[in-house]
Amino acid sequence: MKTTAAVLREIGRPAPYAQSRPLALEEVELDPPGPGEVLVRIRAAGLCHSDLSVIDGNRPRPVPMVLGHEAAGVVEETGPGVTTLARGDHVVAAFVPSCGHCGPCDAGRPALCEPGFAANSAGTLLSGSRRLHDAHGPVHHHLGVSGFARHAVLAANSLVRVPGDLPFAEAALFGCAVITGVGAVVNTAAMPRGASVAVVGLGGVGLAALLAARMLEAEHVVAIDMNAAKLATAREFGATAAVNAGDADAAEQVRELTRGGVAFAFEMAGAARALELAYRVTRRGGTTVSAGLSHADQRMSLPHLNLVAEERTIKGSYLGSCVPARDIPRYIEWYRAGRLPVNRLLSERIRLEDINGAFDRLAAGASIRQVVEIA
Repeated sequence: MKTTAAVLREIGRPAPYAQSRPLALEEVELDPPGPGEVLVRIRAAGLCHSDLSVIDGNRPRPVPMVLGHEAAGVVEETGPGVTTLARGDHVVAAFVPSCGHCGPCDAGRPALCEPGFAANSAGTLLSGSRRLHDAHGPVHHHLGVSGFARHAVLAANSLVRVPGDLPFAEAALFGCAVITGVGAVVNTAAMPRGASVAVVGLGGVGLAALLAARMLEAEHVVAIDMNAAKLATAREFGATAAVNAGDADAAEQVRELTRGGVAFAFEMAGAARALELAYRVTRRGGTTVSAGLSHADQRMSLPHLNLVAEERTIKGSYLGSCVPARDIPRYIEWYRAGRLPVNRLLSERIRLEDINGAFDRLAAGASIRQVVEIA
């Protein structure tokens, strides 16, 4: 079948993207789903820094590629062997397809699936296939999803069924911003109720982590960013204090506010300097969690003696250390119960035709989560 998709053909075009237009809406050929795959009519897809990092070259991927990894839609067709989903099901995509039988999957850590990582790096589906084509040859898949399109073929293992009455624009948020931010707090950190928290980087993922900390009745929730508007938003979301990361004494401010530092600091900015700051505001015996994705060349430095003598912990968090089939439904339950108001992350609804300009707003920090709605 033919479908319309936002195709990236060249990495590193300069901003403003509304002028350079790195994403072009094109008609592409989409093969039917193969074994273990599903055809989905995409209804909503969120814009994330992980998409922007491909556009600007911070995380290079093979091109041409259809971007978009935070998506929700409706199943239109299932391939051979798919028994967990049926036509008409409403689904959310998770951006790591889990094979279910590699070492990490067997250990209950599907976010670290080895075949899934290899497929995502190569721009294929979990099967190793590419179902997207144009007149010149194959078009790559982004993180097994390619949600900036009217239709997509995905591995069934990339999809989680969700309630049919959940609005698509809200459902899409659970595929990345929510599962990553909330998961970092609930799963990676296993944060206990009433702990003290700092969140460095207040995009969609960081604010989702902040909402999770508030849900767990954190004693202190310190929001840290260089963007004054985002600091104000964090206050509205329930942060007990806000500190500008650009202040020379930012770490000292946080330690003073929290009587020596926080028990859990979450770095969500995708920069080594942000991780260093998160580490500096973590107290003795505390845990620093990083879910931000920086350029592969970035390095951080930390005092070895401090790490040992203060019994610090540094943890990475990918996909919120989640089991999507378990966690997406329970996060939706928390949202519907009023405990986790993630709909507040949705800052703007846009058309697919306006996607380039929307990435300018994302790059400028002028939005939390923009969602493309596709009728």
